[in-house]
Amino acid sequence: MRHVSSRPDPERPWYRHGLVWLVIALPAASVVGGLATLAIAITHADATVADHWYQDGKAINRSLEEEQRAEFLGLRLEIDRARGIRLRSETALPWPDQLDVTLRHPVFAERDRQLRLSHRGDGGYGPADPIPAGGDWTVTVSPPDGRWRLSRRVDLDAGTVHIGTRAGSG
Repeated sequence: MRHVSSRPDPERPWYRHGLVWLVIALPAASVVGGLATLAIAITHADATVADHWYQDGKAINRSLEEEQRAEFLGLRLEIDRARGIRLRSETALPWPDQLDVTLRHPVFAERDRQLRLSHRGDGGYGPADPIPAGGDWTVTVSPPDGRWRLSRRVDLDAGTVHIGTRAGSG
């Protein structure tokens, strides 16, 4: 008895087997993903630790001293978009001719503003540029000589804003 058997398929070349491509594709995808991750890491590298970290730490202590000095003097800043900016003090001291105001946006650094306020009499100050509206800002106020400093995160749309520890809201 003779069986009729089907003819065996001729041997296919290696590139016609799907399993071979799977074995090649997985390591190749890992290499491509690793190179892409390396490129992202190089182009968006984090900043290194500051070389002068000790001096930076001492500067933080000096800024705390400036805030404590403002508290000792009983300084309070009132910001009202309708009436302007007024500096108040519980002690008698000469009003500075100018105040430096830094407005830092918590998210977008390109919105940060540096204002120079001029004294208009009786503790009132006015900026050359309008104060930006909208949302939260970290407001830092100091005279040009840096004797004291007031700083607080505020919402400038909330009516009258008080900055200063003796104001009860700083």
